Amino acid sequence: MRHLGKTLLATSLLAGLLLTAQTPVPEIPITAFPDLLKFPDTIALGEAAGVATNSRGNIFVYTRTGHPTISIGTSRPFAHGGSRLVEFDRLGNFVREIGKDSYGFMVAQQVRVDPQNNIWIVDQMTSMVIEFDPNGRPQLLLGRKAESERVPAAPLTPAAGGRGGGLPGAGAQSDLFNRPTDVAWDAAGNIYVADGLGNARIAKFDKNGKFIRTWGSRGTANGQFSSVHGIAIDANGNVYAADPGNKRIQVFDGDGNYKTQISDIGSPAALCISPGAHQYLYSSNSNPIDDIDSGGEIYRLDLDGKVLGKFGKAGKLPKEFGTVNAIDCRGNNELYVGELGNWRVQKIQLRTN
Repeated sequence: MRHLGKTLLATSLLAGLLLTAQTPVPEIPITAFPDLLKFPDTIALGEAAGVATNSRGNIFVYTRTGHPTISIGTSRPFAHGGSRLVEFDRLGNFVREIGKDSYGFMVAQQVRVDPQNNIWIVDQMTSMVIEFDPNGRPQLLLGRKAESERVPAAPLTPAAGGRGGGLPGAGAQSDLFNRPTDVAWDAAGNIYVADGLGNARIAKFDKNGKFIRTWGSRGTANGQFSSVHGIAIDANGNVYAADPGNKRIQVFDGDGNYKTQISDIGSPAALCISPGAHQYLYSSNSNPIDDIDSGGEIYRLDLDGKVLGKFGKAGKLPKEFGTVNAIDCRGNNELYVGELGNWRVQKIQLRTN
């Protein structure tokens, strides 16, 4: 009888675990505005690699337009596809273009706006991270673009005088990026760059662009990455890194010490953490590395990894997504989503209790 009781208890526990595992993730109802942005006739929206908002609600889009740019001052000038950074007001009306024909704009990867309303772009193929002030003037450069397709990048010596001197940046050859993907900041203003596709690491700089440390390498162990596609930092300074090939988000402290990981949310790529007393983590499952049948949804999570719900699926209709590369979540229930596959930015309002 005692053996039978243990068997029944084990069977009951197993049934409970299976029921828990099969519990579906709640669907969050949303309203979508896929045609909010009004581009001028002279600029066509291409792949929407990055989208971000500032404190006034203005919207910034870093898009791969194919606008040709000529690289000069090299042994062999060449033309390449370009990218453009465009600003809109909160109603979607065009305001201005920033950094037109910039040397650092080649293949848009991300745009972010920091707490001081400075605008930061990450360009994948120039391997540069550039900060613009709210007026659109360049303030800080991190990384260095190769002078030609055949000439490797040389070390970039930081200019004296900090931010105001002459666009300081990473100083050693080892500090140069190889196809970076994202940028974020902690409360002290330290800068974290996801040097994610070529180097599979995270690099940390102080607020003036002085290199502090780096962590990560290619692999599957804790602290290693298949790639680092997106990063976000919470109010406590924890760093969340999307590791899509390993199907997880890894969490570190600000010094790069591994803390935990979040899984069972597909292949996470674009990340965003909302502000406020109760922060939420948003993660896209729209950029699968080895799962072509990925559902294309966006997950909403607590910072401890608890999945609160999801919305969207792969597709081209409103409320559907085509390869999400960027999420802006300055508000808990109002998001802007940049899509590479559908060449658009959708404003998303979550209808939550």
